[in-house]
Amino acid sequence: MNGLTRYLLGRLAGLLGVLLVTSFVVFASIHLAPGDPVSFLLHGRPATPETVAALRAEHHLDDPLAAQYAGWLGDVLRGDFGRSAQYHQDVSALLGSRFTGTVLLVAYAALLVAVGGVTAGVLAALRPGLVDRLVLIGTGIATATPSFVSAIALVSLFSVQLGWFPGPGGTPAGLGDRLYHLTLPAFALATTFAGLLARVTRSAMLDELGRDHVEVARARGVAGRTVVRRHVLRNSLGPVVTVGGTMLAGLLVTTSVVETAFDVPGLGSLLVQSVTAKDFAVVQAITLLSVAAFVLANLAVDLLAPLIDPRLSLLTHGEGPS
Repeated sequence: MNGLTRYLLGRLAGLLGVLLVTSFVVFASIHLAPGDPVSFLLHGRPATPETVAALRAEHHLDDPLAAQYAGWLGDVLRGDFGRSAQYHQDVSALLGSRFTGTVLLVAYAALLVAVGGVTAGVLAALRPGLVDRLVLIGTGIATATPSFVSAIALVSLFSVQLGWFPGPGGTPAGLGDRLYHLTLPAFALATTFAGLLARVTRSAMLDELGRDHVEVARARGVAGRTVVRRHVLRNSLGPVVTVGGTMLAGLLVTTSVVETAFDVPGLGSLLVQSVTAKDFAVVQAITLLSVAAFVLANLAVDLLAPLIDPRLSLLTHGEGPS
């Protein structure tokens, strides 16, 4: 078994371990909350003792916690997250109806973060002086601005005053119109992350610009653009991709704020509504899926980083020169 195979198996084992522990914490949350779980299922409605007993039997609340968890985990692995007490439908079907909205929003925002953040960081590193200072000021403001503040500012300017984009709500028709409606939410979601990625890109670029092999290439008369493209930008992508993968998971978490502000029918707004209504089945499902997405994003970054920067391969896979 070579180093790469051992590394992959170790990462997969760690992934499964994290998901298993997280699933138990998510499941146990309803038992850790104050009060009887039946009261959350009833949502404060009066019930006869027979109804309470039926609910306890249906959800196996009188079984040991380990047995309850094993049964719940088996259902989850089959795609059965239970039934929503608020919407009176299967959680899996409910999540499916909201999934597309969140995926489009996160993908749109991720594209803005990648293009805007990397471009700004490269410009700041290659243009010291005024451009660098302007980028630092702009990214400082962006990283310090919460997404809900960006949402309010964007709606006020581009929707209310200029009328260029629709405000919260509305029913888009078709993919193009849907992306048009998601433009302001995507910018609100991407602002903070784009500022952070720009600073990471700038730092990585400046670090590579000061290395000896870059100075040697310049001394040999290699064109400046070639030096930047082959020796600086490529070697700077390692930390950029690593941080970008973490940011992708962060975008998923932040969608709850932006979707609520813009009334986007996605998983984030559904999570907020379910927490308010104490719909634990939905909260458990979205939380578990969010953690799974976070872990998978980090695994993908770990696998991609050595492909982008081969120097990381020896360190990551535990191999060394013979």
